[in-house]
Amino acid sequence: MGERWLTDLADVVADAEADGVPVYTGTAEVIEGITAYHLHRGALASMHRPPLPPVTEVLAHARRVLVLEDIVDHTNVGAIFRSAAALDVDAVLVTPSCADPLYRRSIRVSMGTVFQVPWTRLEPWPGATDDLRAAGFVVAGLGLGDDAVGLDDFAADPPDRLALVLGTEGDGLARRTLGRVDVAVTIPMAGGVDSLNVAAAGAVAAWELRVR
Repeated sequence: MGERWLTDLADVVADAEADGVPVYTGTAEVIEGITAYHLHRGALASMHRPPLPPVTEVLAHARRVLVLEDIVDHTNVGAIFRSAAALDVDAVLVTPSCADPLYRRSIRVSMGTVFQVPWTRLEPWPGATDDLRAAGFVVAGLGLGDDAVGLDDFAADPPDRLALVLGTEGDGLARRTLGRVDVAVTIPMAGGVDSLNVAAAGAVAAWELRVR
């Protein structure tokens, strides 16, 4: 970390050193040489990646779960985790092709909530929808379709345990996924807008479908 950050991050440094974690300081030039870019926040940490828990463990006590299907933008992944933490979502499941929640930009945008909200990888996909149902979840897909149910109507009588699938940025949910969910749910649009950003849509749905 940069020496100028020692005062602002004094509590973090104290906790780290109390746990036996070494803290080094360096000039801006040294730090930029390590990271290969200007490190605006002034601190860099190296950590061991924890092993992902099994899906059954993540779902054991969950009632509201978000499933991220092939979302490739790390900013969106981080924003969804932040909304999940704020809106009382119990867990997040990511499909095999989804961006890594522990990528540095995902972590930063999430405000660190990727370390707070339980999550793991869900595979195979979309075959794992059967596993979600077997665990007692209704699987809903946030997307378009002739038989899609409006979010207001769905939220009026929500299931006790719900897994809500959010689709990728460009095309939304894959057709094969829409063919396997129990219900398609849509957010009615106004103002000539045809859709919301996936992170915004996930936040709206999480709020409407929260356990009350």
